[in-house]
Amino acid sequence: MASVVVRGASSGFAQEVTVDRHRLAADEPLAAGGTDTGPSPYDYLLIALGSCKSMTVSMYARRKQWPLTAVEVRLSHSKIHATDCAECETREGRIDRIDVELALSGTLDAEQRARLLEIADKCPVHRTLVSEISIKSRLA
Repeated sequence: MASVVVRGASSGFAQEVTVDRHRLAADEPLAAGGTDTGPSPYDYLLIALGSCKSMTVSMYARRKQWPLTAVEVRLSHSKIHATDCAECETREGRIDRIDVELALSGTLDAEQRARLLEIADKCPVHRTLVSEISIKSRLA
């Protein structure tokens, strides 16, 4: 499992992220008071979900030897009123909504496309986000 370390000064939002040998940046956009030196934390959440969906769909198509040639996943995050979400359990306040659109390239038939959409929702990150999550923080 990768070791993730995030460091930042208390003077702003910019963060230096290290994931094993990879170096990334995180920040907030200028409009939110950041310096826009990297994607926002919510952008990284969408990156994790989108890349997981793409990898999962591609792996499934390879195993089935289906003619999938490329996957593009477009994602957006917003806050909506709970009353605007018919399928949500929460009835009051605002909830997080992630919209996902998959563009599948290749000579796939309608049944294969529908199955790949189902498979996308079974990726590990999607399943983590819709399940109960326990996060335990402690001081070092």
